Amino acid sequence: MPSNSNGVNGHSMVDRLQRVLVCPPHSAGWDTSAAATRWRELGFAHAPDFEKAKGQHDELFRQLQAAGAEVAHLPVSSTLTLDAVYTHDPSFATDYGMVVMNPGKANRVAEAAQHRKFYQTLGISMLGEITPPGATEAGDMIWLDAKTLLIGLGYRTNAAGIAQMRALLAPKGVEVISAPLPYGPGPSACLHLMSLISFLDEQTAVVDLPWLAVETVEMLKSRAYRFVEIDYSERDTLACNILSLGEKRLLALEENQKTNEKLRQAGFDVRTFPGSELCVNGGGGPTCLTRPLLRL
Repeated sequence: MPSNSNGVNGHSMVDRLQRVLVCPPHSAGWDTSAAATRWRELGFAHAPDFEKAKGQHDELFRQLQAAGAEVAHLPVSSTLTLDAVYTHDPSFATDYGMVVMNPGKANRVAEAAQHRKFYQTLGISMLGEITPPGATEAGDMIWLDAKTLLIGLGYRTNAAGIAQMRALLAPKGVEVISAPLPYGPGPSACLHLMSLISFLDEQTAVVDLPWLAVETVEMLKSRAYRFVEIDYSERDTLACNILSLGEKRLLALEENQKTNEKLRQAGFDVRTFPGSELCVNGGGGPTCLTRPLLRL
């Protein structure tokens, strides 16, 4: 996959992960009362346990490093909320620079500004940004191939946001396809396209099949994708949220033992870390916790 002069690229969900951005719980204020007391408002299942979340994020960091990835950390900012640990969503990587999102969840708009500021300090180039009335979150965006981007249309990403992404990428020869998302648990919950599908290699995806739209399933089948269905008893522990490290290596939550065994039987090397506090509490798994910047 090509990269620009700043060591950033996109257009693959599954090439070998080389560089990634994360936001530790400390940076997101999990250890401050000002941020932690907002847990109900933000849709968390219970009040955050900072020390437990920190330990789980430390294990995520070790796993990423062990896989050969350079890991960058988003700095502390008083504008960030608990959601900022899910660093995948506020920005999006392409071969032509980063796109700053305009998140559909209002408290996350400040995260996009922090991502932009951080990329500027690193000299990372920008392709553009999404502005109102457009709303986009990168958890709704999946590269089908280097020239085709699938974007979920739901409560976090709207039609105006998809139109802006199409306008940014069309001059680069990239086709943007819209994929309808189900109502699911409703607008207060976090349901992204990547809540329902994660790509594992160029032709394999782990899926929560009953929740995917018919047209999305049939489109993927027409492209000869192979599906591994999650064990549906593990839906609530984010079994479908799996990060490809490249070269048949995956990073998953240790809580999802049945799904992880299915993936091993399908030929994948599954590494795990605990996510009861960091992930399940706030509804964001391994892909959500990481903003890949470079895959080769």
